[in-house]
Amino acid sequence: MRRLSVSAVAAAFLAAFAAPAAAAEVTGSLGSQTRLPVPRFVSLKSERVNARMGPTRDHQVIWIYQRAGLPVEVTAEFDNWRRIRDHEGTETWVFHSMLSGRRTAMVMARGNAGELVSLMNRAGGERIVARVEPRVQGTVRSCTGTWCRFTGEGFDGWVEQNRLWGVYPNERMD
Repeated sequence: MRRLSVSAVAAAFLAAFAAPAAAAEVTGSLGSQTRLPVPRFVSLKSERVNARMGPTRDHQVIWIYQRAGLPVEVTAEFDNWRRIRDHEGTETWVFHSMLSGRRTAMVMARGNAGELVSLMNRAGGERIVARVEPRVQGTVRSCTGTWCRFTGEGFDGWVEQNRLWGVYPNERMD
């Protein structure tokens, strides 16, 4: 993903929270546009997604995501725009068609940033089937509330749910 200067990111944060549409945006409960829960996890649909300071095409592009499938959290809705938060905590606005309901996640490090994370043969299993690095992205197939089946290019296994960014604690998915 392309990064901008600290001042541009700071301006984005101010604009995201002080956008003219702020009074009309929905946070918590069900989104007014989609009737889907807010917040919720989704993923980026395209290899190139413009992230803006506010919920219109008139707002400046402050970030360009260049990773299809990247998990993001929808934190607000306004018309056809969604305010999203990425794994680093950056919040920006994107057009709804740039998002997919496909559930993906990213492996997060604990303590040692280079620590490999073990994928097991089953939820709570004892046999390691793969080891992946932090920031590896994959598809979430299901979650038990403590473990998630996590697949991607060259791996398929179960990982502790708290090691993934893209699913909520205790969330269950079939």
